[in-house]
Amino acid sequence: MDYKNRLLISDRAHIVSDIQIHADGLLEAQKGKAAIGTTKRGIGPTYASKALRIGLRVSDLAADWGRFNEKYENFVKELSYLYRISEADWDKKKELDQLRTLSERMKKEKMIVDSIEYMATALQGGKRIIAEGANATMLDMDFGTYPYITSSSTTVGGVCTGLGIPPQAIETNIGIMKAYTTRVGGGPFPTELLDETGARLQKVGHEFGATTGRPRRCGWLDLNVVKFSHKINGLTSINMTKLDVLTGIKKIKVAVNYELNGRILNGSMPASLEDLGACKVNFIELDGWNEDISNVTDFAKLPRNAQNYITTIERELGIPITWVGTGPAREAMFLK
Repeated sequence: MDYKNRLLISDRAHIVSDIQIHADGLLEAQKGKAAIGTTKRGIGPTYASKALRIGLRVSDLAADWGRFNEKYENFVKELSYLYRISEADWDKKKELDQLRTLSERMKKEKMIVDSIEYMATALQGGKRIIAEGANATMLDMDFGTYPYITSSSTTVGGVCTGLGIPPQAIETNIGIMKAYTTRVGGGPFPTELLDETGARLQKVGHEFGATTGRPRRCGWLDLNVVKFSHKINGLTSINMTKLDVLTGIKKIKVAVNYELNGRILNGSMPASLEDLGACKVNFIELDGWNEDISNVTDFAKLPRNAQNYITTIERELGIPITWVGTGPAREAMFLK
């Protein structure tokens, strides 16, 4: 597919450098058994450089090459000192050559834009803007299971801070939720299944990390997490995916809340990992189904127990489930 005139890059976006990728790997290795499970793609060090006000942005790449080269040298000097990295650890010349080629290409094809003006013009022109989140709420920098998180704002607030869109312009917040819960990398996972059922969900659901290929940890659907996410994001509705993966499981559990020191947590998540680890998970148990639903595109044609699974979750959450995914094919879904 031709990307020209379709793929645009914000002039405020930060550049991920090879030295940051190298630093990411070093930092993860130093943690040993306490490793976060990062993708080692330099994301964390890039956000750190942004916060330290030493990062390189696309607007720098769009400027005069001599000026960029000077900024790049200062940038490398800062990071080399910060992470104790020498130039022998990575190929600076190779990256500079790549960046120069990229700079010329992006300027020639007019790919670099002022994203604030671009979005404002689209809104004023009555255009509809769709922003897709890449990570779940529990990986959010502020509200997730710190420190087992990503480096950015993964909640709906990230739409405002990342795109420069005013809050009042956001009309609809759609939550994406699997019919069970998964997590890749380290961190707490209250409903994790370390048995045959967990292995089954992983295999049938093809649960492997999109970036690293690592197997995802699998467990029962955790509605306490979804309720917590709703408090932060104000979900208008939910799209449930991978309902078909539960086919063949005789009894299906759903976590509805936690209990900590005798207190019920209903849509609340402890800030500390120690408290989260001490939580008791309260489940309800539902009957499963054996019928193949991978080609079902109508709620009424689902097995009765599959229908009950959906309506029970809706009732527990108080949020409508609008779309349901019943298989891996693009058309294997329906509007409820």
